[in-house]
Amino acid sequence: MPHKPFSQACENNKDPILQVIRTTFCQPTTVWEIGSGTGQHACYFSAHLPHIEWQPTDRSENVPGIRLWQEQAKLANLKPPLTLDVSDAVWPCSAIDALFTANTLHIMSWDEVRICFDRLAEHLNPKAFICIYGPFNYNGAYTSDSNASFDQWLKSRNSSSGIRNFEDIMALSTSRGFSLLNDIAMPANNRLLVLQNS
Repeated sequence: MPHKPFSQACENNKDPILQVIRTTFCQPTTVWEIGSGTGQHACYFSAHLPHIEWQPTDRSENVPGIRLWQEQAKLANLKPPLTLDVSDAVWPCSAIDALFTANTLHIMSWDEVRICFDRLAEHLNPKAFICIYGPFNYNGAYTSDSNASFDQWLKSRNSSSGIRNFEDIMALSTSRGFSLLNDIAMPANNRLLVLQNS
């Protein structure tokens, strides 16, 4: 998982993220989170969005840690975590009302990113919102020196990882029926993309 500076940056951005998703997920619904990590985001957002049911998910090795956070938080609208690897042939759901994911696309390989969007196209309900948080390149270029360094660090850990090009994500999204509603600048050279299913 990400090194300490990256994790700390994610933690520091939880309030700006909350401001965006509060306006996006403004109606009562169930929000699925892909890649819940430690579960801290799930606890924080569900505590501040009582009208939302929050469904954390992650790979099997991270689920016990998320479950501990969930048990300690004792939030009625925070569901127990589910095991989900985006490359799984079968996801543990029949439909998804809304989706949030933070700092995942650059951890996945590009093949996993494509599979993830394929699965979302299968499971997302019509007009469902998608919020994707993380760093992106634009026109094939880094938006900051820190992002360039972070990308090098990612690739040193796994050559299949790396900051994704915004244009590639948009092409993939459009081909799966998703439309970009907003591309919002966030602290620490991150972005928050708001998409909607057709």
